[in-house]
Amino acid sequence: MFRGSTHGLLVLVMVGLAFAVSASTKTSYGKALSDARVVRIAELTDSPEKYVGEKVRIAGLVEDVCPMKGCWIDILESEGSETIRFKVADGVIVFPVEARGSEVVAEGVLRKHEMSKRRAISWMRHLADEKGEAFDEASVTGPMVFYQIEGHGAELSQ
Repeated sequence: MFRGSTHGLLVLVMVGLAFAVSASTKTSYGKALSDARVVRIAELTDSPEKYVGEKVRIAGLVEDVCPMKGCWIDILESEGSETIRFKVADGVIVFPVEARGSEVVAEGVLRKHEMSKRRAISWMRHLADEKGEAFDEASVTGPMVFYQIEGHGAELSQ
């Protein structure tokens, strides 16, 4: 009888350990999440002007991370193929490159950025440099407009 009880207890302990190891851990970055308006990334990319200047909360998967300073993450909507950049000031939040593939809930203000052709070339060159990729100036054909979230806080589940 004692032997059977020990075996049962051992199984319960092992199941408990397996559950603890498989449970995701949340890591917070920046400010705590608030009650910001929840918006799908697809809605932001389809109708960005509707949300410019508004604090929003989005959720998805970390598709890419700034390899130089961890100052931005590209978030892919779980239900679609749309992405949006979540950008913070250098050093304010540092996202680890290992965050790629993690689930994320993030909050910030949607901003519109308008650039002249000259400024767009400079910015696109910077992005290529960050990733160690080649850049062809001729790929920028004119002024540029893009939207990104000015990040306040995020929670990653790994």
